[in-house]
Amino acid sequence: MLTGGFASVLVANRGEIAVRVLKEARAGGMRAIAVYSDADETALHVREADQAVWIGPAPAAQSYLNIDAILDAARETGAEAIHPGYGFLSENAAFARAVIQAGLVWIGPPPEAIEAMGDKARAKALMIEAGVPALPGWQGEDQSDANLKAEADQVGYPLLIKAVAGGGGRGMRIVREAGEFDDALASARREARSAFGDDAVLLERFVERGRHVEIQVFADSRGNVIHLGERDCSAQRRRQKVIEEAPSPAVDEALRARMGADAVAAARAVDYVGAGTVEFLLDDAGEYYFLEMNTRLQVEHPVTEEITGTNLVQWQFAIASGEPLPMAQDEVTLEGHSIELRLYAEDPFNAFAPQSGRVLAYNPHGVAGGVRVDSGVDQFSVVGTDYDAMVAKLIAHAPSRGEAIAALRAHMIDAPLLGVRTNRDFLIRLLDDPVFAAGEVRTADLDIWSEAGSGPFAPAEPPFEAIALAAADATATYDEVHRSPSVRHITLDLLVDGKPQSIAVEQLRGGGVRILDGEAPLEIVFDEAGHSRTSYTLNGEGRQARLVRLDDEGGRHIALGDRMVFVAEASPWSDVDAADPSTIIAPVSGAVVAINVAPGDAVSAGDVVAVMEAMKMEMRLTAQADGVVAAVHAAQGEQASGGFVLIELDLQSQD
Repeated sequence: MLTGGFASVLVANRGEIAVRVLKEARAGGMRAIAVYSDADETALHVREADQAVWIGPAPAAQSYLNIDAILDAARETGAEAIHPGYGFLSENAAFARAVIQAGLVWIGPPPEAIEAMGDKARAKALMIEAGVPALPGWQGEDQSDANLKAEADQVGYPLLIKAVAGGGGRGMRIVREAGEFDDALASARREARSAFGDDAVLLERFVERGRHVEIQVFADSRGNVIHLGERDCSAQRRRQKVIEEAPSPAVDEALRARMGADAVAAARAVDYVGAGTVEFLLDDAGEYYFLEMNTRLQVEHPVTEEITGTNLVQWQFAIASGEPLPMAQDEVTLEGHSIELRLYAEDPFNAFAPQSGRVLAYNPHGVAGGVRVDSGVDQFSVVGTDYDAMVAKLIAHAPSRGEAIAALRAHMIDAPLLGVRTNRDFLIRLLDDPVFAAGEVRTADLDIWSEAGSGPFAPAEPPFEAIALAAADATATYDEVHRSPSVRHITLDLLVDGKPQSIAVEQLRGGGVRILDGEAPLEIVFDEAGHSRTSYTLNGEGRQARLVRLDDEGGRHIALGDRMVFVAEASPWSDVDAADPSTIIAPVSGAVVAINVAPGDAVSAGDVVAVMEAMKMEMRLTAQADGVVAAVHAAQGEQASGGFVLIELDLQSQD
């Protein structure tokens, strides 16, 4: 249906949310307009649009956060409305005002509501006035370090430092004892200043075993406000959500009604219009406390759509056109259970380091199972480190929670993304974890498990069959390159998920190879090798796997069941010890946020010597041994490539 208020929409965003909104605009009969940076010239959202406009270089500050460039794009294309998606400028009141002043339709809440809820201290005061439960803490004007430390001691530990202008988990630090406060405050301020241009913070009592439960609200311009039930987002790491579901395993109808009523009161307190989310912390006693209100569409909104049978993007279009809410509160019903997984280009088993590369195979819509996929990439995409690491969302809706979990697990095995390392295996292990399966995950659990190396973070050796498959394919490649079918025995020096391993291979007379390493020899004969899907026999048994050859020399990415393995042929640099304690190396490409040492400084093992940021994640780089700084090769504000030596240490100087 054509939305009456406007006939064209510019989406001021990128990635999966831009793809989703552009598709919905076209479905509503509107012209769908995209914007893009240098890094996104060939991105999926650009290819999905009716029209696309370049708005600047890769850095977000010069493109997706550039208000003038986006408004120029709207004027150039004759766009009548702007949808901000989430992230970037979606909760920027100045942007909302600029859109409205330009005579365009702003598909979002009033700027005044954004301002009221964007200031966390002001929002908390408004909620207390509206009778919405809030955590004890402190917020005020005196932002001196000394005052904050004194107030923190009064609030008591553990506590949470939270950026006043924050959101999405940024500018937040947990402090469990007084001695940790100063470093945590400095880190929170630094991240808040970088992300929001404002380093003011507030303090809140931290509930150690809480659940993150949020309520989806919607309001029209005629004074109607409803809620659409809750979402449980307790599975998160470093305050970033990993899995979301609806309804919450911990919420019954009575609690839902109470929380929903308070969420509606929160929206009414700021004269809200459009889609919003009121976030609460729920403790084990059933008490809940206001955390914040997100004045935009949330990443996890699809689980609400699935259980309520709604389309919240189309609702946004309608409300922005002045139409009333399409249903009343007593018409909202919840059916079944929905779970969303966030597929990230990151390595969960290496401190969630962001990953980059070319997607060589990905066909999530070509498998059975009924899992909805909201993706920002396809097999033609290049994933970089300029923006958020999320590449897709996988959403299952089933009659029961267990069936939804099973559907997601099967989908990830059937439709792996190959070419770029992702958190797929971690997500499968998290779904399999008995604590998650029982619906008992709390907000701190993933960080606790990560630190302990337990649960889904427990070490697991790659399956030898996958290594053997890579070795067999490498042997076939060796023949193609060297034209040497007479070669009978080869020793391959490989890097298996970054670790060196030598594999002895014997070519078989009838075709195929015998892998001599491992507990018993494995004989592999390739039956068929299509694009990514490989059929083979293993010791006479028919098998299938997914395998692609990477763009770089000798690399292979293999998906075998619920495991993925990167196998590379050793390069001339592979004998260099990446864990050399005399060098501090950039783990990924990103921005150098801080260099904490200078040549001649003495450091001890564990000291934070540098801080980097990539894909919205701050990484603290520590010295691995005692020593003296011999050289510093980077400065604050510079960009560094993954593997670049930032700092050199002389480990002998302290002797």
